[in-house]
Amino acid sequence: MKDYVLVARFTYAHEYSVLKHLLLEAKIPFFFKNETMISITPFYSNALGGIELVVHPNAVQQTITIIESLKNNRSHLRIV
Repeated sequence: MKDYVLVARFTYAHEYSVLKHLLLEAKIPFFFKNETMISITPFYSNALGGIELVVHPNAVQQTITIIESLKNNRSHLRIV
């Protein structure tokens, strides 16, 4: 896990729920740091630096492509 690369940050868990399913479907090794702590105490999100999506170095570009496709205005599934 220490070699994983930070790809994105989110404030709350609901912001990446669709993304999480797409990463699982693509079999990308990933982890959301601070996810549990911020789910328990959401007001700590800014203090902890948000929820960080970290992925295996070999999957960085594929993950960025998935995130960009969700930001696309023509997609009905978007990151908040």
